[in-house]
Amino acid sequence: MRGEVLGFERRRRWSDEDKLSIVSSVGIDGSTVTQVAHRCDVTRQQIYRWRHELKKKGLWPPGAGTVFLPVDFEVVERMQRRGYRYEAAEVICRRFDRFLQQRPDLDGQPLETLLEHYGKAKATANHTAECEKLARILNKALCHDDPSRPRRPPDHRPAKQVARGWRRPYIYSPEDIQKLLAIARTYPSPRAPSRPINLYTMLVLAYCAGLRIGEIARLTLGDVDMQSGTIAIRETKFFKSRLLPLSESAMDALRALLKARQVANVSRNPEAGVFWHDQNNRHYCRASISANLVTVLRMADLKPTKGKTGPRVHDLRHTFVVHRILEWYRQGVNPQEKLPYLATYLGHRDINSTLVYITVTQELLHEANERFRTFASPGNAEPGEVAS
Repeated sequence: MRGEVLGFERRRRWSDEDKLSIVSSVGIDGSTVTQVAHRCDVTRQQIYRWRHELKKKGLWPPGAGTVFLPVDFEVVERMQRRGYRYEAAEVICRRFDRFLQQRPDLDGQPLETLLEHYGKAKATANHTAECEKLARILNKALCHDDPSRPRRPPDHRPAKQVARGWRRPYIYSPEDIQKLLAIARTYPSPRAPSRPINLYTMLVLAYCAGLRIGEIARLTLGDVDMQSGTIAIRETKFFKSRLLPLSESAMDALRALLKARQVANVSRNPEAGVFWHDQNNRHYCRASISANLVTVLRMADLKPTKGKTGPRVHDLRHTFVVHRILEWYRQGVNPQEKLPYLATYLGHRDINSTLVYITVTQELLHEANERFRTFASPGNAEPGEVAS
């Protein structure tokens, strides 16, 4: 059985019949995936991919009894078809798959043995928590195929261990924000002269509107309504879309950015990204936005020159929440009544997700104490409340 050889690179074009024959040979006479891949001069990943393709075409029967390693993305695909993103689950499964490809000596071992070896690959708390997630994902897939299989009880200890090591969010002071904005305006970029105004506007939206990096990257010209002073954030985390009114300062920054786009003669297509790069007029992706804004943090001496320690770009979102609540306290507004509105503005499912962003600072504690002192004073409280 041979595939067609194409050109000088000797690439093979395998027919569906060839793929089906190779995939079906796994498990025959005890043949493992590695053995079949070596015998047919293909990779293990090709066999996994072919099996998936054949299933989608209806050429691979669901009840086929071939022996495959328990690394199948069916459970991920099933949940994605139901509307769940399941992106993290897919990444975890593929990472486990890569580990198994590097360990052909584990072929034919039971799932518990594979997970045990994978758990010993790294000694970090994050890896232990990931192994626990992986075990639940695979157990869920196996229980779906075999309802009589016992369900694996969840172990929350690894996740709690990771949570104890989380860094406390850094709440930027107004002076920090001014310093970051000043550095962004004068960002040295001779080959990309539009970068300073792009980075400046990104920082303004991250701080003034609490936008996530991904939301900034996906923002298009059609999402910006200069007449109403709003921006549309579409299909982000939790599959939520929202319309955000912006402050006058944020609208001024967007207005200056759009004027710079006209001068640079950049595409005015409503589908074009708001932030553009001078080279080929491409839009900024999430990774490039993160890298450039981290550089601004380092230039401001808020973050070390190397490593992941120090303030993060995402902490601007935390700062937005804390400063908004501080402003409400100073205006005499009860923040508790405004939390549902704040949760909607941030794109959260409920206020419980928003509460995670409320980092207690000295200023916030002072304002809360002042509000309580005013409320509990004899002139403002009910007699029964004072007596109690």
